[in-house]
Amino acid sequence: MKEYASNPRASFDFEIIETLEAGVVLTGNEVKAIKTGKATLRGTYVRLFHERPFLVGATITPYQPANTPPTYNAQADRALLMSKKQIAALSGIGKSEGLTLIPLKFYDKHGRIKLLVGIARGKRKYDKRETIKKKDLTRAQQRGIEE
Repeated sequence: MKEYASNPRASFDFEIIETLEAGVVLTGNEVKAIKTGKATLRGTYVRLFHERPFLVGATITPYQPANTPPTYNAQADRALLMSKKQIAALSGIGKSEGLTLIPLKFYDKHGRIKLLVGIARGKRKYDKRETIKKKDLTRAQQRGIEE
């Protein structure tokens, strides 16, 4: 599975509890743009509108700016394709306090572009400090420096 775009801050700012796979409703030029790496998931989230999940805040810059329709919106909300069971689970999670739906990455699966959505809980400041300490320790161990 080839990864096209990811959300690098998701694992730092949130504790990922569970992940779900979703299809994304895209136009042809958006598919080409994602496959060439012109998509950004930084600062995005998933929201339910009338029992349908939507990706909010994702930026997909035009594949060929000169050939893009004048009405194209790079930050438009995009519908997600999920089963009824997944949507029912998401609606329950959306109502529970402290949990949020974070898109983690765009990737390819059998020629289709999929979105990995994480059910997450926000980390507190001290949790983030622990994450930084663990990363520093692993880097030091890889370099062979003992502390």
